[in-house]
Amino acid sequence: MADLILTPNLPRPDDVYADLLAAHEGLSKEESDALNARLILILANHIGDRAVLQQALKAAKDAAPA
Repeated sequence: MADLILTPNLPRPDDVYADLLAAHEGLSKEESDALNARLILILANHIGDRAVLQQALKAAKDAAPA
């Protein structure tokens, strides 16, 4: 089982964030939510490791504001 990487791991994270924002440009809230869902499932498939995905789900939930 691989461990989830939580330390910075993208050489240019601001560019990736800009790409994400650009992909959502012009979409309604519903379309944007659907795009996020598709992206999550595509990336989950790419990761292909349920244990890593469970770690990611926990990390995301734990990071949510109270």
